[in-house]
Amino acid sequence: MKGAVEERAVELGEYILENKATVRATAKKFHISKSTVHKDVSERLRVVNPQLYGQVRSILEVNKAQRHIRGGMATRRKYKGQ
Repeated sequence: MKGAVEERAVELGEYILENKATVRATAKKFHISKSTVHKDVSERLRVVNPQLYGQVRSILEVNKAQRHIRGGMATRRKYKGQ
């Protein structure tokens, strides 16, 4: 079980890196919760593969900085009827 969790953390990190995906999109792709994705890439990946962790962390920070903009655009589309 321990090895599978570590492998999953690396697999999630590689997916985020390749697709510049958000935590939510990654969770949907792998059919797991956002909490699991976040724990895997923020805690487990740091121990298993520190280099990959650094790259994934930078992508997630960009996603976090843009989150409020995407939310505003979604609200705008909702009320414009698009």
